[in-house]
Amino acid sequence: MLKENIFVHLNEQLNLELFSANIYLQMSSWAHNKNYEGTGIFLKKQSLEEMNHMYKIFDYLNNTKTPPIINSIPSPKISCNSLYELFKKILKHEKYITKKINEITCLSMNNQDYSTFNFLQWYISEQREEENLFQKILDKINLIGDNEKNLFFIDKYLYSYKKNEI
Repeated sequence: MLKENIFVHLNEQLNLELFSANIYLQMSSWAHNKNYEGTGIFLKKQSLEEMNHMYKIFDYLNNTKTPPIINSIPSPKISCNSLYELFKKILKHEKYITKKINEITCLSMNNQDYSTFNFLQWYISEQREEENLFQKILDKINLIGDNEKNLFFIDKYLYSYKKNEI
């Protein structure tokens, strides 16, 4: 079993990953309703990826005989005026997730829970990829401009996106 403080933080992270999946799904809906179908599909895939992040923690907790507690999560509210603003919010959220992962990693090391520390290394690498991905999307929007005609190309680009391609 995990120490109580490690369990509490991992369980919070599990629920945060679930919330993140819902944020991406809601953002996908926003994009579809603004006729950014490629972005909508891309964000729906991101939602599924966040669910996989949640399942990894779920399995880890169960494997350590520390059953997770799934909390009710608030419904995300998405209000954006532009695709650029949407991706700025996503990057901000990913930076928050990185901060939370780093806190748990530090806690696990300070508690000499090397198994959890090792488990979290995957998340550290994953968060670096996530932040880089969304920063690059924002950089591309900055490069071509955020008028509707140019955003068509970003949307088309995201439709065909494959991980590690940007």
